[in-house]
Amino acid sequence: MELASEDQFRLEILFTRPLQAVRIDESRLILHALAEDGEAQIPLHPNDRPERYLRQLREALANQALGSPKGYPVHLSRWIRHGQMGSGPMASDNLARLLLSGEPEAVIAVAHSPALTDEIARRAWWAMPSIENARLMLQRQAVAKGSMGPILADFLVEHLPFLQEDPIAIMDTVLTLLYSETLSPLQEETLWRRGQRSRCHYCGFLELRSMRLPGASGPDDDRVFARTALEILDKPDTQEVITRTLNAIGQHFTQRLSPHTSAAITALAQVNADLVEPIFARSTAIGSLMREKTEPALRPVQEALQQVAGAAI
Repeated sequence: MELASEDQFRLEILFTRPLQAVRIDESRLILHALAEDGEAQIPLHPNDRPERYLRQLREALANQALGSPKGYPVHLSRWIRHGQMGSGPMASDNLARLLLSGEPEAVIAVAHSPALTDEIARRAWWAMPSIENARLMLQRQAVAKGSMGPILADFLVEHLPFLQEDPIAIMDTVLTLLYSETLSPLQEETLWRRGQRSRCHYCGFLELRSMRLPGASGPDDDRVFARTALEILDKPDTQEVITRTLNAIGQHFTQRLSPHTSAAITALAQVNADLVEPIFARSTAIGSLMREKTEPALRPVQEALQQVAGAAI
């Protein structure tokens, strides 16, 4: 099967322009293209069932962009994610050509690439703006420190409430936002306040900003850290919330060890996810049942945290 002659003709003309990315609106059957000189649209005229026609269209795009007549080579995604596409200008050129394939999997692979640049991120964002892609791309310093950094950060902050049923995605998103250092003080405060309604928002702060938590009097003030960890462990939603909090506790208090540290801090420095691993190895429980099963293991941790939380500074 071939493309409709009108579509084939317009596609050939389109590729004479300096294209930067292509995306396909499958519901409206429109091909969108981003070029140096602006955007273009091609309304499609299927001569077969839409799903078959779109597959044929993507094969034509992959042939034009990648020299792959059978469509997007899926194995490229694995190579790209593992940094096997090289580095420097050649890698950037390879990533740029992938964005002309009209294939969502190609955009996701580009977002994963260690060779991602700020410019390629801009094109990938045009092709497929999503929470997952924003989070992936913001993890690259070249993107976080470039023009796309604030754009992706604003998007993630705005869309974070839509992840309320996915604690892991919330924790990963908050951690990425803090790591990227693209947030304004007001945005950081907003993230912190959201922890009052959903405690898993706090995890990223404990993991990455344990010495600079909002409300702490200084880097030697462990009370805010201890109180925050207690809040999380009081009613965790999932196993991952517990394991990441325990690892953050051990990591933080290990830095506090000295010949003069208290018994509580010494005990907390030994804490990690191994404490609950035997429980989680036998159970996939979440919610109240999980909390019931982990209560005996977590009680000594909570008691030590309570001592630190109430200590004078």
